[in-house]
Amino acid sequence: MPETTSSSTIADPRFSPVVERLTSEFAAVHHEATVARCVDAARHGALEVTGRATPDLVERIARQHLQVLAMAFAERR
Repeated sequence: MPETTSSSTIADPRFSPVVERLTSEFAAVHHEATVARCVDAARHGALEVTGRATPDLVERIARQHLQVLAMAFAERR
């Protein structure tokens, strides 16, 4: 079954450029759907912790999550 992107991230166009940049940056490691889910999770986390989720903050959080996932995948191989 193909992966689908998160409807929350897609619904807010402010985060589309974030998904695009991170998808390009992690193209060799993660599918776009994984990136979109990380961006969505980062957005929700930022909202819960700080009460706001700017694209800048969400991108930094999502990038860190994607880097950790990439390291975990590399260790499993």
